[in-house]
Amino acid sequence: MKIEGTHEIRAKREKVFRALLDPAVLQRCIPGCEQLEATGENTFAATLRAGVGTIKGVFKGTVKIEDVREPEHYRLVVEGKGQPGFVKGAGDLDLEARGEALTAVRYSGDVQAGGTIASVGQRMIQGAAKMMASQFFTSLEAEARALEADEPPPRHGFFRNALRQLSGLLRKLFRRTPATRS
Repeated sequence: MKIEGTHEIRAKREKVFRALLDPAVLQRCIPGCEQLEATGENTFAATLRAGVGTIKGVFKGTVKIEDVREPEHYRLVVEGKGQPGFVKGAGDLDLEARGEALTAVRYSGDVQAGGTIASVGQRMIQGAAKMMASQFFTSLEAEARALEADEPPPRHGFFRNALRQLSGLLRKLFRRTPATRS
């Protein structure tokens, strides 16, 4: 199954890239990530609590970062197993600076799921993946902005991320809507 998309992050590309390579930041940003520990250079052991529909569980696996071209590109290779099945995938992240403090992150990859989790169907898995990506990039923007301002890491959680997503949607809406004057 193919997964792809683009997210704009209001932060400089270098800060976004730095955040994407920091295991502590990634653990805070990845929805359901309970553990992300370095096991080697650019290799991590991960524990993730995730699910699709009514099928939920804990996955344990590995995450590898490859083909690093700072500050514009890297490749992620992920493998995980859990009670609900297995997930394998690889994907590319490409960062493009757009102006002074805006970064477009394009991601594309292939994911294979097997076991009980695959029984929910490709559409549900893709929907869950898009939702998780949106939550991840919303959290990542907050982290990158905190790095730029030299502030402590922001707090994350369902309600904080929901508010960040809502404010991002409102910003996009008002940016696209021409101003009307009375």
